[in-house]
Amino acid sequence: MTIPTASASGTFYIGGDLPVHRLGYGTMRLVGEGAWGEPNDPQEARRVLRRAVELGVTLIDTADAYGPEIAERLICEALHPYPADLVIATKGGITRQGPAKTEYVGRAGYLIQCVEMSLRRLKLERIELYQFHRIDPRTPLEESLGALKQMQDQGKIRHIGLSEVTPAEIEQAQQIVPIVSVQNRYSLADCRHEQTLAWCEQHGIAFLPWYPIAAGKLLKPDHPFARTLAELAARHNATPAQLSIAWLLHRSPVILPIPGTSQVKHLEENIAVASLQIVPDAWAQLEAALRQPS
Repeated sequence: MTIPTASASGTFYIGGDLPVHRLGYGTMRLVGEGAWGEPNDPQEARRVLRRAVELGVTLIDTADAYGPEIAERLICEALHPYPADLVIATKGGITRQGPAKTEYVGRAGYLIQCVEMSLRRLKLERIELYQFHRIDPRTPLEESLGALKQMQDQGKIRHIGLSEVTPAEIEQAQQIVPIVSVQNRYSLADCRHEQTLAWCEQHGIAFLPWYPIAAGKLLKPDHPFARTLAELAARHNATPAQLSIAWLLHRSPVILPIPGTSQVKHLEENIAVASLQIVPDAWAQLEAALRQPS
């Protein structure tokens, strides 16, 4: 029996020169509830990371705010020394005061420290993709991205991305430093960033959707189109979660889904999506259901 791997999802070149399999893995769910504290099962968390690499994942998304610091530490403990083709994308610019409690900080000195500490925790000499976690409204974008450009010029960052941004904000950022990726909230249940996705498609920029199954909302029976999703999933011998991730891969060639989980079993189900064969009319049915008023 052939085990599905992430390689079946295809390859995308971030920044034109950094190849990754389109189906990646996000680490926010490795840590405690609300991205706060140690995982319930640290050993299983490490097994998930190792299994992701075994299954062909070449893009792992993380952030210094996950834990905080814990997800980066777990990645290093589980995977260092890293496979040559593994891209670890991390983020900085958020401080965490407790479960699901955050504050945006974009000061130059703070971001420089964030990069240096992520390099230390991950045992890397260079971060291949560093994403500005949130624009800080109290700090000029020129200061924040200027700091990341400084780290890029020093060889400590290869590529720079943004998170939760509009096309206008990407264009403003591009005046300061080349932007190669955008990480916005996006799923079947939350398509508020269609304009940003369209901008990324037009410019060949990677789009990493976070909460790709809307934090489980798509799986609840009372969701407006849960029934259609469940019926189509059953028709393809898949789960609603798998079909939701498959839709992201289908939706745009620049989308790089990064579904997260803290369990090996769920990870294997997510990676199996790369090999799902979905009949074309299923997408039409699903998107028609999306357009129905809730």
